[in-house]
Amino acid sequence: MAPETERLLSALGARLGAGGILAGSDVDQRYRDDPDGKLGALPELVLRPRGTEAVAAALAVCNELSQPVVIQGGRTGLAGSTRVQPGEVVLSLERMTSLADPDRQAASIVAEAGATLQAVQEAADGAGLMFGVDIGARGSATIGGNIATNAGGIRVLRYGMYRAQVLGLEAVLADGSVLTSLKGLPKDNSGYDLGQLFIGSEGTLGVVTRAALRLHPKPVSEVNAFCALPSLDAAIALLGLLRQKLGPLLSAYEVNFAPLYDVMVASMALPPPLPAGSPVYVLAEIQGSEPERDGERFAAALMQAVEDGVIDDVVVSQSPREFRALWDVREDANRVLFSMKGLIGVDISIPLARMSAFLQEADAAIHTVDPGADIYVFGHLGDGNLHYQVMTADPAAAYGIVYRGVAAAGGGVSAEHGIGLDKKQWLHLVRSDAEIATMRRLKTALDPMNILNRGRIFDLDPAGLP
Repeated sequence: MAPETERLLSALGARLGAGGILAGSDVDQRYRDDPDGKLGALPELVLRPRGTEAVAAALAVCNELSQPVVIQGGRTGLAGSTRVQPGEVVLSLERMTSLADPDRQAASIVAEAGATLQAVQEAADGAGLMFGVDIGARGSATIGGNIATNAGGIRVLRYGMYRAQVLGLEAVLADGSVLTSLKGLPKDNSGYDLGQLFIGSEGTLGVVTRAALRLHPKPVSEVNAFCALPSLDAAIALLGLLRQKLGPLLSAYEVNFAPLYDVMVASMALPPPLPAGSPVYVLAEIQGSEPERDGERFAAALMQAVEDGVIDDVVVSQSPREFRALWDVREDANRVLFSMKGLIGVDISIPLARMSAFLQEADAAIHTVDPGADIYVFGHLGDGNLHYQVMTADPAAAYGIVYRGVAAAGGGVSAEHGIGLDKKQWLHLVRSDAEIATMRRLKTALDPMNILNRGRIFDLDPAGLP
């Protein structure tokens, strides 16, 4: 064991309680796991606090010893933010899983950072409410990680990004200082809203330990439709039509481009909702409070789209079972893609007006470099977020083509997974020098020893200065 690690163990003593520190052979391989398959270093030490005070004690000691720390939750991110680097100790929030009872009057719930998204969803549901964010990794993704990456998911169109769900939070700074703002007040302009700093900061400015989260009325009606369309332009036209006809009823709008759906159909255990072969497929969802009227309005809008030639074919859910089955088809894309070894994937956002040109230009450029490349695209069309996957013999060239294309289109190189270790070389394409310099100033002010998630998002120079 390194001398630095021994000093840290000695300084922490019994502050984290039984099971609060794992060292040496007790450190499980799971702490180096990464969903992208890029294994991190196996840490010598894993700190597992049970509450905010223990997090503060651990960070104060690490800061005093200039010990780099990587913060881990459910380890479901796809940008390398939680991937352990040599010399780092892990601060895992996996034991901080408590949930307060939902406050029905305030429509809110307070959750510790290690609670899973699914646990929050189920608690809200039990109180007759709902949480506005949903992602495929709901069973393992944690609230702290969701906040750190400003997670989005399938219903941003209706409820907004994670930032819109956070009414207040508690965070621990690198030196162990605790900032608490869990009042959950809809209006509070009493000075700076410091909590906003930590949302989307990927653990580089502080460690979120608890959050007051906004809940929403539970929908009485939920209906979805799976549509085959002739083109992306048709999918964008359908989105505009549904927004015009349905307003806030429209809660999700997911897209799947050929040939991905064709590959999925080939391995489906059950019959597909629609035959393969169309250029574009869309899953649209509504949530409302008037079951009969909501369904009629949705059906009428879809029928108009069919008559106008926007939709080639459509199937509409007629029961909760069919509703869930259509969402299962959407989520099956992840199963298929994760089974493809060597596939590279990016999480990007593109303005709808530029999306068609971006896809055409990226496709042509990638196939010029690698004629045998396979490209699979799906995502959240309602908010311009695409998951762009490429099987290619030249990954470096593909990354460059996609990210430079994103920048040229006025998009973002990360829509919902953050920058982490993997995307920081591309950040300058979409953020100005002044913006990145300001980010560095914030980092240096709140974490002057540069111990928290060092090297994520951007690098500081050796002196730790902007």
